[in-house]
Amino acid sequence: MSEGSKGSSLAFGQVVIGPPGSGKTTYCHGMQEFMGRLGRKVTVVNLDPANETMPYQCSVDIAELITLPDVMDSLKLGPNGGLIYCMEYLEANFDWLQEKLAAFRGHYYLFDCPGQVELYTHHDALKNIFAQLVKWNFRLAAVHLVDSHYCTDPGKFISVLCTSLSTMLHVELPHVNVLSKMDLIEQYGKLAFNLDYYTEVLDLSYLVDHLASDPFFRNYRRLNEKLVEVIEDYSLVSFVPLNVQDKQSMRQVMQAVDKANGYSFGDQEHRSLEALMSAAVGADFHFTSTLAVQERSLRDLRAV
Repeated sequence: MSEGSKGSSLAFGQVVIGPPGSGKTTYCHGMQEFMGRLGRKVTVVNLDPANETMPYQCSVDIAELITLPDVMDSLKLGPNGGLIYCMEYLEANFDWLQEKLAAFRGHYYLFDCPGQVELYTHHDALKNIFAQLVKWNFRLAAVHLVDSHYCTDPGKFISVLCTSLSTMLHVELPHVNVLSKMDLIEQYGKLAFNLDYYTEVLDLSYLVDHLASDPFFRNYRRLNEKLVEVIEDYSLVSFVPLNVQDKQSMRQVMQAVDKANGYSFGDQEHRSLEALMSAAVGADFHFTSTLAVQERSLRDLRAV
């Protein structure tokens, strides 16, 4: 991927981001296997210096450049400060990443990123790394994973919406928000509304009213109303539900990402009319798929 070759070929991929425990590494493993069965050559790049157990086949590992334990020991930093230092070190060593990625030209890339929220909301190191990849003719989409159990708590869900919006505005990439671990959602409590209310982020005033029934949150109604106004004014946040164990759910997420980074409109592989139509249908397709995920989850619970 030299300066002379950057304009000659495109590379497509996903940067997988999200808070700790949201399932980023599991997602990369599942998506690598799923795309591999479809015939795509998938390269997984681990950009998390704290990730010591990787279930997927890792082709490029930041541990070859720097590791979090080494930084914490040598600089006497905590885990948060250490992660920020690691990302700034990677930013200062773009040539290492460029050399490693050049060996996998023509592949589809999955970047497994760290789970520190501030790296995506206001720190610039990862944002600059993504911007440099775009300059190298990478067509990337950010896949932001959020644990679906936050849907069971209205207060936490509003926080997730704020974090997702802040991440979308800061990262500056085509963005797909994903509610992960959908197969476990009902184990955390009953949803106040149907699943599509959360995935499509419908009228949030109902959520504020629901919060007001709690004596603690009643005192913060004005604050919640203002937060909801900000989210609705931007009107950017929506979610795709994901169960990594379900092929149809994986296909739905893959199509949403392919549409976001432009892969579905290229000539890298044969696209049937059905694939192109599913990318164009958009909201109706996602609504139908969301209902299917919800019905499957309820069936699984009844069987238990």
